[in-house]
Amino acid sequence: MVLQQSKLFIFITASWIILSGCEDKIPTTQAPTIEVGVITIQEQAIALQQELTGRVKAKLVSQVRPQISGIITKQLFTEGSLVTQGEILYQIDSATYQASYFQAKASLESAKVDAKNAKTKSQRYEELLKFDGTSKQEAEDAKAIYLQAEALVEEKKASLESAKIDLERTNIKAPISGYISISNVTSGALVSQNQTEALATIRDTNSVYVDLSQSNTQLLALRKLLSQENIQKGNAEVSLTLSDGSIYEHKGELQLQEIAVDESTGSVTLRALFPNEKGILLPGMFVKATVQGAIDNKAFLLPQQAVSRDSKANPIITLVQEDNSIKKQMITIERAIGNKWLVTGGINNNDKIVIEGLNKINEKSKVNPIDVSSKYVQTK
Repeated sequence: MVLQQSKLFIFITASWIILSGCEDKIPTTQAPTIEVGVITIQEQAIALQQELTGRVKAKLVSQVRPQISGIITKQLFTEGSLVTQGEILYQIDSATYQASYFQAKASLESAKVDAKNAKTKSQRYEELLKFDGTSKQEAEDAKAIYLQAEALVEEKKASLESAKIDLERTNIKAPISGYISISNVTSGALVSQNQTEALATIRDTNSVYVDLSQSNTQLLALRKLLSQENIQKGNAEVSLTLSDGSIYEHKGELQLQEIAVDESTGSVTLRALFPNEKGILLPGMFVKATVQGAIDNKAFLLPQQAVSRDSKANPIITLVQEDNSIKKQMITIERAIGNKWLVTGGINNNDKIVIEGLNKINEKSKVNPIDVSSKYVQTK
């Protein structure tokens, strides 16, 4: 019995030694590295743009009104067409004004004749006075009559000029060049000098204004942004997006900003000037404008695919460290610019950020980073 137990002990001991030796020979395996795509970003100057809405307005607008009263006899323009400054648009019956002109002209001629006779008489009395041929009083009276006659000539000249102006105003002319609206009157209509209704409206749209609305909140945010050390004021360039989503081919330039906030809307009006030779921008058209309010000289633009959210919805990125381990990092996002985030905190130059393969790794993973920056980061 004792012998059997001894044999069993020896067998177990030998088996243990053999198994121990085998274990020493089994190699330890390491977790495989996971291939991920990373980007390396650098700080750059980024234009911080504002999206504003606005309306197109004609640069020059003129309402055509009569300066005399009368009956419209002709309309000489085509509605909706381009008219030039000085072009005759309407004609008013000129018979009465023509007669007044001729009457004023005749009155002037008569006054000139009277003035000429009075002058001759005054000169004669001056000569007679030298030889005591007349009294001094008579000479002075003759001179006074002459001066009155001369004054009457000037009065008649003014009357003739006034009659001439009224006669010319029977031709109602375009005060500016531009496209003319539908006429509010027709031939045979009676118009008056002081009427409030315009006969038609002319708009010069060769270049146009776009009045943009900037909210008081946006204005304050921009001023706060400009107070930061790395932020500088943007340029005056403005681009437009039309109602069909297309981009207007010409850039505009900011001209002015209202100095007061509209109490009813809580917004400030910005005015931009745009060229419009092709007539694409029509007065009253609704547009969206992009204004470069400021420039951040030390900004990071990060593709949105590289950003995830933690349980509290905080934005985080995954960094690759020198030993190819990974680290979660919280960042600060200012705004979206296209399909990228403008990041103002939590990122440094030359950080390697995982953008492809995020779903394959965890905090204990070792990675094999492959640079895919050319696919996601725009280089200057």
